[in-house]
Amino acid sequence: MKIFSASLTSQADNYTIEHEPILSIDLMERAANKCIEKISEIYDTINELTIFVGPGNNGGDGLAIARLLSRRNINVNVFIFQFTNNFSKDFTINLQRLEDDKKVNVSYIKDVNTFPKLNKNTIIIDAIFGSGLNRKLSGFLKQVVEKINSFDLEIISIDIPSGLFAEENVEKEKSIVEAQHTITFQYPFLSFMFPENEKYVGKFHVVDIGISEDFINKTSTNHHYLQLKDIILQKRLKFSHKGTYGHAIIFAGSYGMAGASILSVRAAHRTGTGLVTAVVPKCNREIIQVSSPETILKIDNSKKYISEFPTLEKYNSLAIGPGIGLKKKTVKLLKNIIKNYDKPIVFDADAITLLSENKYLFKDIPENSIFTPHPKEFERLVGKSSNDFERLQMQISFAKKHKVIVLLKGASTSIALPSGDVFFNSTGNPGMATGGSGDVLTGIIVSLLAQNYTPKDAAIFAVFMHGLSGDIAEAKKGQNALIASDIINYLPEAIKTCS
Repeated sequence: MKIFSASLTSQADNYTIEHEPILSIDLMERAANKCIEKISEIYDTINELTIFVGPGNNGGDGLAIARLLSRRNINVNVFIFQFTNNFSKDFTINLQRLEDDKKVNVSYIKDVNTFPKLNKNTIIIDAIFGSGLNRKLSGFLKQVVEKINSFDLEIISIDIPSGLFAEENVEKEKSIVEAQHTITFQYPFLSFMFPENEKYVGKFHVVDIGISEDFINKTSTNHHYLQLKDIILQKRLKFSHKGTYGHAIIFAGSYGMAGASILSVRAAHRTGTGLVTAVVPKCNREIIQVSSPETILKIDNSKKYISEFPTLEKYNSLAIGPGIGLKKKTVKLLKNIIKNYDKPIVFDADAITLLSENKYLFKDIPENSIFTPHPKEFERLVGKSSNDFERLQMQISFAKKHKVIVLLKGASTSIALPSGDVFFNSTGNPGMATGGSGDVLTGIIVSLLAQNYTPKDAAIFAVFMHGLSGDIAEAKKGQNALIASDIINYLPEAIKTCS
């Protein structure tokens, strides 16, 4: 799914109106009906709704929603913020329709002193400003947002929370509606992908309002939101054998960190690699052999950490980093791997930290190698940022400069490609914020690379399946009880879903 800017969103609406053809007021009616369908899914019972509207088309959406909901015998109150008399054409039409129905009480608010008192069981719908907003709220409008947030009631924002910009939000002092749910049209906005905006957006829901597929298909964007239909897995051949599906080698673990090796190799096996070799220190030999009997072991002569450089020609993919530690001899090993392995390498965890301390190694890293940092590792690797939008630009710049793939882990994990394109993940849940989850992801990526998926597809598919498996685990175990091994255990179900 493409993520369009506010400008492209407006162009898409206009193109649809012109080419479907459909009147803009009818497209608004279609959107309002889709919003009501989603609201009915979110809440089993609705006793009362309070809808706050502004003077533009976002307010027009709110007025249409009010009229349609009132016909379902729901108590609806509408409050129009009259800070201007310049109402949009479709707003005016919907206001007249609402008044003609005579089922909804419509009031005007000109200052915060005339704000209504709200019942504790009412649900607020925010339809004040949509994605066309291009300056921060101040004065009366800032007070309006602060008042709405002070009610401590459930809030649903239509299109986008009022006060939030569709893309860049760099102001430190922000006056933005804090919604529990946001219902947006056709595609999400870039700002929905940033952790710092979660308290405004809440959970977002994308509803299809029939925007022109022709416009969507022919309009390019660098930002994408992953969906199940984007994941295309290879079919197994009848006359295949273990060699058909590649041989992955994983450098992982050190004294006290055997679990990193176990999780990585088990995830690689579960994702379908023909063979998996783990390079481990002597101290981890027995526990890994018992925990993962399918794994081939290369035992390092060092007792507590990995230091030796094996021959790499026969391996189709390579990952290094989970739990390897930060010893000087491990740095030397990392250097030898980078200089002698000419296929894309998966760098995770301690390998990323070592690279951030030895940046001279960047020049020899194979193109399309995959970096999988969490936010702190990313900061060490690339530098600090003042906000999530700036961090995204740094991620993209790093990927383009070094011709690598940077996978920044977290909610809506972002995958930046050397081309400048970014894919945001739609699967996953907070229960996956647990030790070892990243080691599992590394195993999935290196497994897909061994099976001859492109680095781009390996990164994208791995992130989606990793999150999907976590979602299946959440449904079975709950978020609080979820552990990294659960993600591996439900990988078969996630892979079947994607197949």
